[in-house]
Amino acid sequence: MAHQGFSVDRINTGEAHSARVYDYILGGKDHYDVDRDAGDLMCQEWPALPIHMRANRQFMHRAARYLAREQGIRQFLDIGTGLPTAPNLHEVAQEVAPDARIVYVDNDPIVLTHADTLLTSSAQGRTAYVDADMRDPDAIINSPEFQRLLDLREPVGLMIIGILHFILPPDDHRLVQRLLEPLPVGSFLAMTIGTADFAPEEVGRVAAEYGRRGMQMQLRTRAEAEAFFDGMDVVEPGLTQVHHWQPDPDQEPVNDRDIAMYGAVARKTRA
Repeated sequence: MAHQGFSVDRINTGEAHSARVYDYILGGKDHYDVDRDAGDLMCQEWPALPIHMRANRQFMHRAARYLAREQGIRQFLDIGTGLPTAPNLHEVAQEVAPDARIVYVDNDPIVLTHADTLLTSSAQGRTAYVDADMRDPDAIINSPEFQRLLDLREPVGLMIIGILHFILPPDDHRLVQRLLEPLPVGSFLAMTIGTADFAPEEVGRVAAEYGRRGMQMQLRTRAEAEAFFDGMDVVEPGLTQVHHWQPDPDQEPVNDRDIAMYGAVARKTRA
């Protein structure tokens, strides 16, 4: 399963990749010189970037735990998985519910090479990896892994964490809705959405650096972020900066200016 048949030619080591930059800034080891150069420049522009990225990851952990424990969700679809960084989604969900099933989705060949790490499920649960792009939701929905692991008679937790800012209008709403479409009523959407509302100059410079490296970003206002959840039942405390969403009691205090991501969890209420 190590390479799943992909060609190493797919790995572009001459241009920075968002997943590898994220990995570098969070202290991982799966990146190249070009990713380190990009990450260093971005952190010079906004020194709080590592704090922001950690908070985004911690939101995913809390949202997954909430869905498994409080809402009884036993199957998850994780879009834009990124490089494995413990604890991964299946580890968080299966700690609560050992029988939880998780389908991971990413289109980065480096993530694909590490897919074995994402497939270390509990004996009772199952995990699978789909090599696909959020911009092609039908490839995800029609994949054997999606069809085999997810029982669409039962609710699903759709996780779109730390990727939407790379999905540009006018396709953004359509793609999110297409991923929600086959999921039954009672399913949940957990999503984080990049914003420049709290540190516009610093975050704007980071976005510009991503853009110069071929990774165009769309930062959204609060109203634009809320619009993704129209027609859904948004869980308390609603749309907030990610560090304010149901924080853990022992969570370290964070300055709002250090976080450039909104987050929310919402229940699908209609077909």
